[in-house]
Amino acid sequence: MKNPFLSIVIPAHNEESRLPRTLGQIFGFLKKQSYSFEIIIVENGSSDRTLELAREFALQHPNVTVYQEEQRGKGNAVRHGMLQARGEYRFICDADLSMPIEEIQKFIPPGLTDFDIAIGSREAPGAIRYNEPSYRHLGGRAINLAIRLLILPGLNDTQCGFKCFSAKAAEDVFCQQTILGWSFDIENLYIARRKKLRIKEIPIQWHYDPDSKVSAVRDALRMLSDIFRIHINAWRGKYDHS
Repeated sequence: MKNPFLSIVIPAHNEESRLPRTLGQIFGFLKKQSYSFEIIIVENGSSDRTLELAREFALQHPNVTVYQEEQRGKGNAVRHGMLQARGEYRFICDADLSMPIEEIQKFIPPGLTDFDIAIGSREAPGAIRYNEPSYRHLGGRAINLAIRLLILPGLNDTQCGFKCFSAKAAEDVFCQQTILGWSFDIENLYIARRKKLRIKEIPIQWHYDPDSKVSAVRDALRMLSDIFRIHINAWRGKYDHS
């Protein structure tokens, strides 16, 4: 079978309340497009009905595949999905769908050209945030400032959950990923820069979800530890192999 034009990879941990709606919206949008596609759901370590609901959806819809990763960690789920995907372009999509799925056209040709990685940005000129409390916004900016100072200068929003990789970029980057938790985005973008891949920030419409699973203090401390780990990995040559 010919590889699809686009793969959508959805990591899903305890998402029974949001996943059915999200899948319906994504599939409904994609089936109207002229390009071929696949949807990959990677469930990891859920204690609710996420896996059951994902499998039910896959049975009723073509081009949908479900994988189960027992080990928890968003980075683990994304890595598995991106390396299993077959698309010419591979799009990471958070299960909360806080970015309208129609925005995906900004991340792929013909809407975007001359790129290896396109990252959704809530800070790039033209981006719009909806209903986000000021304290969450300020906390996010503080985290990004640390990221820019310590490891990824010039990137204004590394943690947005919507990113698109060309097939080659995905295979080059995710095969070297070591971090399986929240900071996996930072590591992958660091690897991409070492490989001199072309990264573009895409302004998006983004809707705050009060059920967000991000914990500002816990995840910020973990991020700082992971940034130190990434630098140690680089010093030890873990990212030197092609």
